Amino acid sequence: MRTVTNPKSKAMKTKTAATIVLAGFLGVACVARAADAKDANKPGVENKETKAFKNVDVAGFEKLRADRKNVVLDVRTKKEFEAGHVPGAINLDWYAPDFAEQVSRLDKSKTYLVHCAGGVRSAKACGKMSQLDFPKLYNLEGGFKAWEKAGNKAQK
Repeated sequence: MRTVTNPKSKAMKTKTAATIVLAGFLGVACVARAADAKDANKPGVENKETKAFKNVDVAGFEKLRADRKNVVLDVRTKKEFEAGHVPGAINLDWYAPDFAEQVSRLDKSKTYLVHCAGGVRSAKACGKMSQLDFPKLYNLEGGFKAWEKAGNKAQK
């Protein structure tokens, strides 16, 4: 015996299957998005949409530096630091294998004015410090080069 299939019935089955698969994907996407939103509120989970530090220009950096309670943190290498640095700065080398350990020993109640040569390492250092729960961090845009170019004199 031969069964005759209705072409409309076959098309309907295909559309129904496609709809079910699509609904499954949408459901998974919604669950994943809800989990991400829930994780964003957990301590220790970095929220990519907000920075835990502020970028400041040289003038803003100098204004903050005028408050002697603030700490200038130079994350360049020891050699770079010794060639010239912001007066009063402390040096913790971003490239040191124990950078995170060293920085974790700093007083978290202080405000840190972080810089490197051009601003890249210091932004990374600020990111690491914010993960370690340092609440008051400022990154010098353009780094030590911009600071010197603005006419400031380095200490040697």
